[in-house]
Amino acid sequence: MDTVALAVTDGMLHFELSLAHEVFAAAPDGVTVAWYDLTVCGPVAVRFGRFRLEPDAGFDRLRHAGTVIVPGWADVHQDPPADLVDAVRAAHEAGARVVSLCTGVFVLAAAGLLDGRRATTHWAHTEALAARYPRIEVDPDVLYVDNGSVLTSAGKAAALDLCLHLVRLDHGSSVANAVARRLVVPPHRAGGQAQFVTTPVPAQDDHPLAGLFPWVIERLDQPLTVEDLARQARMSTRHLGRQFHAATGTTPLRWLLTQRIRHAQELLERTDDNIDTIAAATGMGTATTLRRHFNRTVGVPPDTYRRTFRARPR
Repeated sequence: MDTVALAVTDGMLHFELSLAHEVFAAAPDGVTVAWYDLTVCGPVAVRFGRFRLEPDAGFDRLRHAGTVIVPGWADVHQDPPADLVDAVRAAHEAGARVVSLCTGVFVLAAAGLLDGRRATTHWAHTEALAARYPRIEVDPDVLYVDNGSVLTSAGKAAALDLCLHLVRLDHGSSVANAVARRLVVPPHRAGGQAQFVTTPVPAQDDHPLAGLFPWVIERLDQPLTVEDLARQARMSTRHLGRQFHAATGTTPLRWLLTQRIRHAQELLERTDDNIDTIAAATGMGTATTLRRHFNRTVGVPPDTYRRTFRARPR
């Protein structure tokens, strides 16, 4: 895996390309292991928004790489170029480890490399990926997925998490930690995308539940039931369930739990309140209940979340 090829073409995202280049182009100071031989592969000239890139070699070089990395693909509704897809598929068939960063997963999906496999991408595009490629098991909650020869990452910073994971696989934790120190990032982040996903409240004024949502948000510290919500909305519990699913894609109780968790996240970020106080303020009752639901939903314990996201004083 000591040879790394970045597969680039017009319409890709420069952030993912840049961070991959930063990780694999040169070893950190003090690291004495043989580092990667990095090649940027693509057409004669590539345009990334306002940036222009001159690749080192064409797509044919991908077949000779130990690892092929596909950066983010800007327009997920547009089919990636056939020559890129064919080259990525050929590289995998030749034995390369193929990696997508963020929406680069759509290139791997078009190449058929993810059929029957688990994969992820930026949470904003997981539904589009699942709809277009139903044979892929799309996991919207993780930072990256390692299938051995095929790896995929979630969005932006999660691409760096996956790059550090590759270094850790190839050279061990101490070397990956050295790369992380150079980049001033944590060598490993716990949890998944659920930490970073917001769940907005539908805000259509003419929606049958428009008045219910703010009513619930103001009473998250209370032990609300589906019957309480139905009574406030002046509809049956069955009709409430149908309206909730249409508006939010989930059930009233799941939506209510999500709002409680979101409120807990805000309190962990903004206050010094202990877990018992936050549990009471969010209607969770006890710290044990809050920790159980928070860990299951967000992927990390409340204390870990607070250390990661706590707002610094200005």
